[in-house]
Amino acid sequence: MKLTMMGRRSSAWIATVAAAFVAAVTLVQPAFAQQIVVRGNQRVDAETIRSYVTGTGAGSLEEARRGLLQTGMFSDVRIARSGSQVVVSVSENRIINRVFFEGNRKVERATLEPEMQSKARGAYNPAAVEADVERIRQIYQRTGRGLATVTPRIVDLPNGRVDVVFTINEGSKTGILSINFVGNRHYSGYRLRDLMNSSEMNFLSFLKTSDVYDPDRLSADQELIRRFYLKNGFADFRFVSTDAQFDAARGGWIITMTVEEGEQYRVGAVQLDSRLGDVDPEVLRRRIRTVAGQVYNAEAVERSLTDVTTEVARRGYAFAQVRPTGMRDPATRTINIGYVVEEGPRVYIERINVRGNTRTRDHVIRREIDLGEGDAYNKVLLDRAERRLNSLGYFKRVRITNEPGTAPDRVVVNIDVEDQPTGSFSIAGGYSTADGVIGEVSVSESNFLGRGQFVRLAGTWGQRSQGVDFSFTEPYFLGYRMAAGFDLFSKYTDNTRYARYESRVTGGQLRLGLPVTEEFGFTLRYSLYQTELKIPNTIKQPYNDCAIPIPGYTALNPNGTATYPTCAIDGETSVALKEAAGKTLTSLAGVTFAYSTLDNGKNPKNGIYAELKPDIAGLGGDSKFFRVAGDARYYHELFDDVVGVARIQGGHIAGFGDNGLRVMDHFFLGPTLVRGFESAGIGPRDISTGDARGNAIGGSTYAGASVEVQFPIWGLPRDLGLKGALFADAGTLFGYKGKRFFDVNQDAIISGFAPATGCSTVGVSVIPECVNVFDSKMIRSSVGASILWNSPLGPIRFDYAFALTKEDGVIDPNSGVKIGGDRTQAFRFSGGSRF
Repeated sequence: MKLTMMGRRSSAWIATVAAAFVAAVTLVQPAFAQQIVVRGNQRVDAETIRSYVTGTGAGSLEEARRGLLQTGMFSDVRIARSGSQVVVSVSENRIINRVFFEGNRKVERATLEPEMQSKARGAYNPAAVEADVERIRQIYQRTGRGLATVTPRIVDLPNGRVDVVFTINEGSKTGILSINFVGNRHYSGYRLRDLMNSSEMNFLSFLKTSDVYDPDRLSADQELIRRFYLKNGFADFRFVSTDAQFDAARGGWIITMTVEEGEQYRVGAVQLDSRLGDVDPEVLRRRIRTVAGQVYNAEAVERSLTDVTTEVARRGYAFAQVRPTGMRDPATRTINIGYVVEEGPRVYIERINVRGNTRTRDHVIRREIDLGEGDAYNKVLLDRAERRLNSLGYFKRVRITNEPGTAPDRVVVNIDVEDQPTGSFSIAGGYSTADGVIGEVSVSESNFLGRGQFVRLAGTWGQRSQGVDFSFTEPYFLGYRMAAGFDLFSKYTDNTRYARYESRVTGGQLRLGLPVTEEFGFTLRYSLYQTELKIPNTIKQPYNDCAIPIPGYTALNPNGTATYPTCAIDGETSVALKEAAGKTLTSLAGVTFAYSTLDNGKNPKNGIYAELKPDIAGLGGDSKFFRVAGDARYYHELFDDVVGVARIQGGHIAGFGDNGLRVMDHFFLGPTLVRGFESAGIGPRDISTGDARGNAIGGSTYAGASVEVQFPIWGLPRDLGLKGALFADAGTLFGYKGKRFFDVNQDAIISGFAPATGCSTVGVSVIPECVNVFDSKMIRSSVGASILWNSPLGPIRFDYAFALTKEDGVIDPNSGVKIGGDRTQAFRFSGGSRF
């Protein structure tokens, strides 16, 4: 009996195990397409769904379910076995018909739409919509609208379709509240913020976008600060951290940069180790810009590397490489710099890829690289190309990298860029004491049609001047690094406030600029222009009524001629200007030699800028003269953001030919030479008419010097652009070289000419036909103060000057008053605006 019972139990256990085995075998059998039943699908094809399940066993059914959900086409997926079948039950997501944005006035749809995961004709996914909401918030934060709110909603449509609508409340502008520096000991936060493109919010925020928090711009600002420190001897400088926090309560960003400056180093020994046997080391040493004893300058090291590399390449060593070495001595705070010149590995550039340029043409980018495909690879020249591309202003960012080529001695160079807008339209307005109220409308493009060409068209209108000009520049003429261009212009000027004539100059100029080094270059010029000079003769401006009486106004002699000197009391133009009235043509060729080591072209703090301009006129036309003019400025930062400026200038002109120097070819100067004087307020004058103002007739030689100290106005935000200045000027203009005697009446008699004394007004009762020149070489000087405003509306300058020395003139024996003296002007305001 016991045996029987044990046999039955064994049989039952065996049956159970067998059943479990059969079930397990059944469960791990793969599901085939004919065994898969799909339910709930309306738009998605059943075969597509089966493809995710076919061939999977029970252990992979969960993976199949997750795979179907990840497609974004379904809101719910269930997979279960029913006998020998696998049943897949799905709930399809609705299809997006359209995506709408409401309330977006500051950010265009074209900017938002590419960032969205939810797209028309795609599956609606609530998770994707929430992600899109966050993306929109981030876009608004980057554009300075950190308090923007986004509310999504769904509009149901027939046939399982929906519209996705994002309602945006843009809120007020939330820019950068403050930029703080921690750890800076040598340079103030004010000085460092002055280096940055990013700025803090203030009452001018409605006119600018630089106060918008932009992580990319902030990274570029860090690079500017880093290069500034390396340029000024802080070789160990580094950023410890940069923290940007959004303060929702105050509605803006607070940026804190923690820096570690280290010590300032000077250059110790400078050595050159040339391992190229047949290259004279002395030739290479002359190309090195670092000098022992000077403050260490990383830019000077970079330029030395470039210059030495160029020199050895010019001598046939295409694979030579120049690498710097530096040995710091913390005790003496010096860096011993070495330059090692040696043969490098023979690596060739297999290919140069230009990527990311949607507007700028490839050749515009490639021409900035002094290397081509098949040339020897040279990192120094590629680094210079990257600096050149960044300085063009065409791109938001530039990055040059390399990767291995198809062979060990081949390398592929990749140039990644991102285009940025380069055109501008501006409406400008301003006021100056010389030209009165001025308005300007201009359109310019620095990357015309993506070709890298500069084009500008501008029109100006003012109380005393109007004009139009057009400029075009091709920076790489005929494929060479030569800037060729032309200018067309026409300008009318009413000079009657300071002189007795009106003028219009119309013409054009051809230019060809050739750089010799990074600091020095020259520009060949040819100009052809017509000058039309008119003498007003109305009751309001009777400046020629001695020669042409005004009916009912001019006092007449019995013979019908004007009564002199009565007709000259209200201002009579010099006979020299009368003779110049009409149209004259000038054909002029010249060259400009320019030298610049300025650290910043717009707001220099250190460096020299000098130019020399010799010209010759007489290649046709009416004017014939030699002319040379020079101008040199030296900038030096005396203290933190306090800049000293020293300037010298001078010029000379000499006529040739039968007619000599025309009166309008002379120099007419005033506040541009010595502040505190009117336009044309300095120099020779014609006193023959007894005009109380005196008629300026210009001089042939001038010289001047000035010193100025510019400083920030403490307590004011840096980005207001306000600075103060103190200055002292000195200069002189002399040497009238034009005609002195004119037969105005064509009677072969020069009226008012006494051979013993020259032209004189004493006892003269007829219209003078000669120029009585009062010409003084006296040095004029002045001191004063200025306010300089580099405002978002344009550069504006206020000068108040007090003349220390000036020419008072001579006493007119007829009237008993002094005539021919300088014309002073204590206050001068000049500037323009853009809005």
